[in-house]
Order: sequence, then structure tokens, then C-alpha cells
Amino acid sequence: MEHPPESLAGVFPVLQTTFDADDEIDAAALAAEIEWVYDCEVDGIVLAMVSEVLRLSTDERRRLAELFCELGLPHGPVIVSVGAESNKVALNLARHAEAAGATAVMAIPPISVAVGDSELAAYYQGILGAVDVPVVVQDASGYVGRPMSIALQADLLATYGQRVLFKPEAVPIGPRLSELRDATDGRARVFEGSGGIALVDSFRRGIVGTMPAADTPWALVALWRALQAGDEARIEAIADPLARLVSLMDSLDAFVAIEKHLLVAQGVIPSARRRGPLGYVPDAETLAEADRLVARLRRAVDG
Repeated sequence: MEHPPESLAGVFPVLQTTFDADDEIDAAALAAEIEWVYDCEVDGIVLAMVSEVLRLSTDERRRLAELFCELGLPHGPVIVSVGAESNKVALNLARHAEAAGATAVMAIPPISVAVGDSELAAYYQGILGAVDVPVVVQDASGYVGRPMSIALQADLLATYGQRVLFKPEAVPIGPRLSELRDATDGRARVFEGSGGIALVDSFRRGIVGTMPAADTPWALVALWRALQAGDEARIEAIADPLARLVSLMDSLDAFVAIEKHLLVAQGVIPSARRRGPLGYVPDAETLAEADRLVARLRRAVDG
């Protein structure tokens, strides 16, 4: 099924990678997760950083991309993260994702070395030249790496047109989003990527979609629809507990840990197992607060 760049919009959760007791990818649990998020009426799915791609081997990343496409494409678009520490690996991952059927690919810059705009431009130009599908340029510096220049992002859009989309996560999120919008005369198609904590403000600055986690897609869909409808009372009712929930997740490891806990708590996946080494382990009080906020969020959505 063809999905032109302009059709990539709405709620695209970044799924959690499910692992079994042997630390292997649990395909059956992943299938259940994909079915569940689509039951929540999301618009597409994403394989990205919160999917623990940085803790997967290249072969595992390829296998996971294939699983996402096999299980997800019957429902809607699939975006696959292909960012890597070298141009060659990123290009190979991008070509593989396209061959597997991915609707689009997404790439963070290399994070182990600080590179200038000319090298970073060559990195993204290589990916854009290697595939025909849309490419989402992800500035993940809110979590890893350093911010990308607005000028570089604007130049990529000017050169490659609407095949380039953006997921800016550098702080301050709002002002930089407006700067990118203004630098591209409003042509940049942007996904919010803060887990939803900046969704209301970002929507008002012109985004086309959001890439939150997969733990509460039902809430993000409800909030997105309220934003589209201009239902201020419903926006406020949902956004407040959502922001408080996301505020518990102050690192990449915290996002993964708490999101997996919430997926298990909702009966979606059987295990919250993560790949080690673990930089963050939530305590019982944090998990209890996450559960309380999800219950409050559910009451706000059910209204």
C-alpha cells in the first residue's frame, strides 16, 4: 500500500521491543502490542530509540524491521529507524527497511562523535539518495547527541522537498519548532516527539502528528482528536495527567522502563524485560504513581 509523505500524519506510537526470558525478541508479544495499538485507533507505528534499537545488533534491527512491516503494514504505515554511527551502516539499514516494505525511514545523527553541518548533511543526503521512501530527520538531542542546526534541516527540505519530514526534540522544543517552521515558510512536516508532554503547544505551532510511546495510545488519540476539534475543556482534562505521567520519564532508560511496566499492567505484553546494562530502575513508589496517573488519564479520556 502506497503512503505519500502528506498522508503521514496523526498518532504514530513508538513501540516497545518485547523480549523473552532469554533476551530474544518475542515476536508473539510484539504482534499483540501492534494489534492493541491499532485497536486504540492509531494512524501508524514506529520502530525507534525507545524500541531499544541502540541495544540491538544489526541483524536484530533488520529482523525487527521485517517484523514491524509484516505485522504492521496490514493496518497502516510503518516508520523504521535507521540511524547509525556510520554512513555505510545507516544506508544499509535504510535500503533494508525499504526492501522490507517500510513506509518511511527515520534517522538520528551519529551520537558517538560531534560532526559539523557538512558531514551531517552528507549523512542525510546519503540516506535520501539510497531510498525512495520519505525520510524523517530526527534531532534526538533531548536524549542523546547534540542539537542539529535549523539551517541544515531547512536546506534538506529545500533540496529534497516533502520527502523530508522532521521529528525535532532539541530544547527548548516550542521555540525551536517555530524557528524550523518559519525557516521553511511553514512547509516542514513535523512530528512532536516529547512523549506528548509538549503536544498541545506543538500542535498550536503547526505539527502534523506525534510520535509518543505505545503505553497510552488511547489517550494520545483522544488528545489529538480534541486538538483537531478545538475542544479546550477536553484538551485540558487529558493533557494535565498526561504531562504529569511523562514527567516521570526523564531519560531514555526511564521512558523504556516505565512504558514497559504500563504495557504489562494493561495486559498488553507479558514482560517488562529490558536489555541490560540498566541505567535506571524505577522504584515501587514511582511505578505506583505511574499507575495512578494512568488511571486518572483513563477517567479523563472516558469522561
